[in-house]
Formats: sequence, structure tokens, C-alpha cells
Amino acid sequence: MSKPFQFKAFTVQQDQCAMKIGTDSVLLGAWTPLETNPFSILDIGAGTGVLSLQLAQRSAAQVIDALEIDELAYEQCVDNFEASPWADRLFCYHADLAEFTEEIEDQYDLIISNPPFYSEDFKTDNNQRDLARFTDALPFEHLVDSVSKLLTKDGVFSVVIPYKEESHFITLASQVGLFPNRILHVKGTKHSEIKRSLLAFSFRESVIKTEALVIEIERHQYTQEYINLTQDFYLNM
Repeated sequence: MSKPFQFKAFTVQQDQCAMKIGTDSVLLGAWTPLETNPFSILDIGAGTGVLSLQLAQRSAAQVIDALEIDELAYEQCVDNFEASPWADRLFCYHADLAEFTEEIEDQYDLIISNPPFYSEDFKTDNNQRDLARFTDALPFEHLVDSVSKLLTKDGVFSVVIPYKEESHFITLASQVGLFPNRILHVKGTKHSEIKRSLLAFSFRESVIKTEALVIEIERHQYTQEYINLTQDFYLNM
């Protein structure tokens, strides 16, 4: 059984979720730009709800909605929201993105997602984990199309994807009028390959601000940049 993950300001239960708390989510929740002071936020594919909880801690957004299709993960997300200091601002929908997009009339100032991404053919016997990990559950085309309908005209869409998918994802986004404004390339160590891309999109084309982040100098010895980004969340930073 997975232990609860204790952050500085909140606790995340994760025993019912296929995808446990990982570096990708924590980085995305910490890095996502908030200069636009969003009033409303949507977290697509919420899992434990960690991204919504991070943004509740970092922002004054009054409406933070999360969307989760897996029933067990949805129930756990609701429990995590209710146990947090920001329960009155957090709400989770148990719904499919396509049906949610069709039915909801509201738009959001910020949309965030850590989408499922292993498109390779190494599925396991654990269907719940596969649903959380594989792009068939939420194809990138489907994600960007829905975001283009749910995002306010001055809104921001923030996402984490494998680096090797970056140019493909940017192309798909541009087809629905979304353009990257900020990019963060994440490497495990100085000499390892870029593993992840964190991307912030809007409907506005601009010069792209691209930065790099190295997580560790050596095993369990974190870089100052990584500490600066995540220290509001991790207990031991």
C-alpha cells in the first residue's frame, strides 16, 4: 500500500491512484506561470489532485476544478481536496474530457495537465495504471482541441510531456491556435539527456522563453535551481 505523500502545506493520499506522486507533477505545479493572476483553473487528468493542490497553495484562484475519469482516482482526489486547507476552492468532476468540454459553458484562465504519455507498446497487466500512463486514454490531439475550447482568450495552458514529443505537441497545438510562450527542458543530471519538456501556451504568438533545469548534481544532491523551484512544497528542501 502506498504511503501518503506529505508536502509542507498539505498531504496527498495516493493508494487508490495508479499514478503516484512524481517529479513531473511537482515540477509542473511549481513552474506553471501565474503572472496573469487566474481566477479560474482547470486540472485535466487530475489523479491524486496534486497539481490543483499546488496551484491552490500558489495562487488566489477562486475556482479550481479538476477532471478525472478513473473512478478510484476521482474518489481519492475528492478526499485529498476535502482534507486540504483550500477545500472551499477545489472541486473534482468524474467525467471524460470530451463530454466535459461539450457540456460546460465556462472557460478557464489557466489549464494545467500532466497527461498520460507512454505511446510505446509496453502495456502491463494493470489496466488502471495503463489508463493513467498511455496516450490512448487521452490523445494529445484530443487534449489540445479541448483546451482550445475551454481556455479564455488571455488564458495559459501548462503541460508536461516527454522531450521527444515536444515538436509534435507544439505542431498539434498550433493547429488550434495555441503557441508556446515558455519552455523548460528538464534533465536528471548535467550530463544526461533532456527527459521532459514543460510548456506554457497561449493564443498569443511571442518570442519563446526557453530555459533548462538540472535536477541533481549527484544522487540525492539537488541543484540550487531545483531547490528554489520546489522548496515551497517538499518537506526536506
